[in-house]
Amino acid sequence: MSKTVMIVDDAASMRGLVAMTLKNNGYQTVEACDGRDALNKISRQKVHMVVTDFNMPNMNGIELIKALKADPKYKFLPIVMLTTESEDAKKQQGRMAGAKAWVVKPFKPETMLTVIKKVIG
Repeated sequence: MSKTVMIVDDAASMRGLVAMTLKNNGYQTVEACDGRDALNKISRQKVHMVVTDFNMPNMNGIELIKALKADPKYKFLPIVMLTTESEDAKKQQGRMAGAKAWVVKPFKPETMLTVIKKVIG
């Protein structure tokens, strides 16, 4: 059974690129355009991991992580930040919220796959 990864990014092209990378390697994907959209969709199907952008309208990546970690159903759900942000302070903010890993855009597909395989197999 393949694992499902939710991709949360306000840029449709970035969601598509990540989805294509994952689908070509046996993962299923669910896409959301921001944190609010992700929270609405996540309860509809089993998700094994979330890959989220940092900067998004309505609800950013940090707010999304905090909302998910506050819900007992998603407390242990692995979350990876995929963002243009590379400052140590932002990374610390992500770790404090509960992000398992941080991948900086633009990313190499191999890098993304290595991180996802380490986190969920």
